Amino acid sequence: MAKITYIEANGKELVVELEPGSSVMEGAKANDIAGMDADCGGACQCATCHVYVDPAWQSRVGVRTELESAMLEFAEDVQPNSRLACQIEVNAQLDGLVVRIPESKP
Repeated sequence: MAKITYIEANGKELVVELEPGSSVMEGAKANDIAGMDADCGGACQCATCHVYVDPAWQSRVGVRTELESAMLEFAEDVQPNSRLACQIEVNAQLDGLVVRIPESKP
């Protein structure tokens, strides 16, 4: 299990324990995290699971794929630490990961 901290746009923090192999998006949806639309269900086709990865965690989360970067072109307020939560697979090394839900959505 890995503990993931979600910070909603309003500043509310929620810590959720997730099974390895699940995605950060699946954890958000299963725990009713506000602002996580995930319209495509995790297929990397909509950018409605856009999150900001805490800078301290960027290297552990890894780099965006080409497809993910293309999808982020549809998101608002994309930053260097922007990722799609559906593309972040939970593993033991991500225990303690912090992600922030943007205020604006595509």
